[in-house]
Amino acid sequence: MLRTCLALLVMGLTAIPAAALEPFPPDFRTQAIKTNGTTLHVRIGGSGPAVVMLHGFGDTGDMWASAAVALAKNHTVIVPDLRGMGLSAHPDSGYTKKGQAVDIAGVMDALNIQKSDLVTHDIGNMVGYALAVQYPARISKWVVIDAPLPGIGNWDEIKQSPLLWHFNFRGPDMERLVAGRERIYLDRFYNELSADPKKIDEATRQHYAALYAKPRAMHDAFEQFAAFNQDAIDNKTLLAEKGKLMMPVLALGGDKSFGTAEADVLRVVATNVTMGIVSESGHWIMDENPQATTTLIVDFLAK
Repeated sequence: MLRTCLALLVMGLTAIPAAALEPFPPDFRTQAIKTNGTTLHVRIGGSGPAVVMLHGFGDTGDMWASAAVALAKNHTVIVPDLRGMGLSAHPDSGYTKKGQAVDIAGVMDALNIQKSDLVTHDIGNMVGYALAVQYPARISKWVVIDAPLPGIGNWDEIKQSPLLWHFNFRGPDMERLVAGRERIYLDRFYNELSADPKKIDEATRQHYAALYAKPRAMHDAFEQFAAFNQDAIDNKTLLAEKGKLMMPVLALGGDKSFGTAEADVLRVVATNVTMGIVSESGHWIMDENPQATTTLIVDFLAK
């Protein structure tokens, strides 16, 4: 397939001040789904072709509420909390992204979803790649947003960035330092990785700080990062064995964050990559410019 190099600059959509964290509407239901030795908290709503939405660190599936509302007009929207995060269970192991892809495939099985579009952000990108490469016939299109893939492209250079010191911040003493100070720890990410920290408002910060202060929540978040070295090995092996992804991919970067580099990374693992830029946004795209991000997602999946 020919690689698409069109840059989708969202010039016509002016970023607006982000409102408080939007809840999922009441017509979405929640379900505890047993899968791959754990239980995931999953939000489900809408009707039509399926789309699975995966979050990353610093938030939960709650980040997708406003995009899920838009997508639910024409899709069945499935939004899990990843293993050990949000309201999902906290198993002692299983935090490689290759293994968590099996979690998500199990959610699809439980809901009788054979094929789905995929939308991911941050660590969700890593689980998303492992899902798409292991189950390529089950993923129609993939929107991947503002984070690298372990072991892929210039990963070794990326992980040396001073902004990413948290990749190796873990262990009992680190957990003691953060315990009771989850809000302080999360504020660092919201402030340093955003284009404008004010767009991650007080209600949003309080919401996620409360979730990450729950028992084992921060420990298991650190386990997501602890798996990165194995994830890098797994990704290199999967790429060598399975080859590049063939489904259409939209690689979105915040213009003050990954920018065009997101598409550069994805072109290493996929043949049909469209590049998009979310204007006036750092890493936290659904907080900083939700309108533009949602439009890009909806338009791409509608093609």
